[in-house]
Amino acid sequence: MNSWLEHNAIKVQNMDWYVQFFDDVFGMKVRKIMGQAPKRKIWLWGGIQLNETIEFHSPEGREEHLGIMTDNVIEVLEKAYAYGVAELQEGHNWIQLPDGLHIEVIGGKSDVIQQAISLKPWIECDK
Repeated sequence: MNSWLEHNAIKVQNMDWYVQFFDDVFGMKVRKIMGQAPKRKIWLWGGIQLNETIEFHSPEGREEHLGIMTDNVIEVLEKAYAYGVAELQEGHNWIQLPDGLHIEVIGGKSDVIQQAISLKPWIECDK
């Protein structure tokens, strides 16, 4: 048997901020949109699903953290800190977004990341 985590869904209150943040900072573009504001679901390339939940006000019950691999940690962190995120005690590559979501920025080889991005197993499922 072969298995892998295809996506991770997280609750967000400010959908537009999150879409812009993940695009600007990590280059994760929108892959799929379902529904209308204020109940949209947006899937990003890279395995993140954003679920718009206006009444959500706390990181409790969301996730502990997201680990996002990039081939340019320095550039990603510069862009992230420009959004006013906070550094966590775990280190400079651990950030907290304004509503509490934690992200660990992990360095990786460009060719390996590109190979992972090129995998699109959901294409048959989305038809």
